[in-house]
Amino acid sequence: MLKESEDTNLLSADELYEHYRITVDKGQAPLRIDKFVFSRIENASRNKIQAAAKADCIIVNGKPVKSNYKVKPLDVISIVMSQPPRDTEIIPQNIPLDIVYEDDDIILVNKKAGMVVHPSYANYDGTLVNALTYYFNEQGKGAMPELVHRIDKDTTGLLIVAKNEVAQTKLAKQFFDHSIERKYQALVWGDFDEDEGTIDEDLGRHPKDRRIVTVYPKDTGGRHAVTHYKVLERFGYVTLVECRLETGRTHQIRAHMQYIKHPLFGDAAYGGNMILKGTTFTKYKQFVENCLDILRRQALHAKTLGIIHPSTGEYLSFDSELPRDMKDVLERWRKYTNSNVK
Repeated sequence: MLKESEDTNLLSADELYEHYRITVDKGQAPLRIDKFVFSRIENASRNKIQAAAKADCIIVNGKPVKSNYKVKPLDVISIVMSQPPRDTEIIPQNIPLDIVYEDDDIILVNKKAGMVVHPSYANYDGTLVNALTYYFNEQGKGAMPELVHRIDKDTTGLLIVAKNEVAQTKLAKQFFDHSIERKYQALVWGDFDEDEGTIDEDLGRHPKDRRIVTVYPKDTGGRHAVTHYKVLERFGYVTLVECRLETGRTHQIRAHMQYIKHPLFGDAAYGGNMILKGTTFTKYKQFVENCLDILRRQALHAKTLGIIHPSTGEYLSFDSELPRDMKDVLERWRKYTNSNVK
């Protein structure tokens, strides 16, 4: 079973569900597919399998099937299963939530900085899942939050959570198919020669420091990762960019930006919490240190999220404002840049 690392959020969105491919044996007798899959996938519950079937996430020979389909010899079965079973007890906790949208199937929250998404090693409580569990219990519905993606502890912004297994599985398939719209805003070190670009570099855990990820040469152990970026505002020594994720790997934006020599402002794990660009003047050094003191984390915000609603099929798009610490630092850079324009 996949587990989070000590970094608290070192499971990527794409690792919250698994893709199985099974070819049925030649001698297989007719058997309901839910029973067949249950016997072949370790730790998969019958409910989880049936939810996958309801969500059209069990494909046989290229076509979705329901739970009562009977497998035949040489059938090729493809399954997207949502998040593995939990191995941590969830304790409901009354923690304030910024709820952007909610209905019977999904809830969208604007996560604050410093909040871990799910309990794990060294973070057993105080997480978003603890808060949502309490919130659901207060509603009297007894629902459990079903994760379909995560964002890092110190990254702010929009995160969608399913309220039932069918919704979770349908959303998980959208993430698996990379059809979810995800746009982030990031303040990064340095200026860009171009106004936009694409980073297509495989990512994997760093061989010497498992808490971070790094770029791997193609076909050498990394996972395919694509980030599209666009310059929004230039400040000379730092730049505000929009990053659109095509894939959802661990620390994808942070690692990709470091790779192209534009680490995120304030990102201690990837070297962005030091003065990397600018003058040697004491006044400038003090200015940057003041900005880093205001923004004590990576300058990254999950701003836009677009999905196909798991029940209605309607396209929904959500947007969130930048948090106060990023706004304050951006305003300081604007004033600094304008005051130094000759």
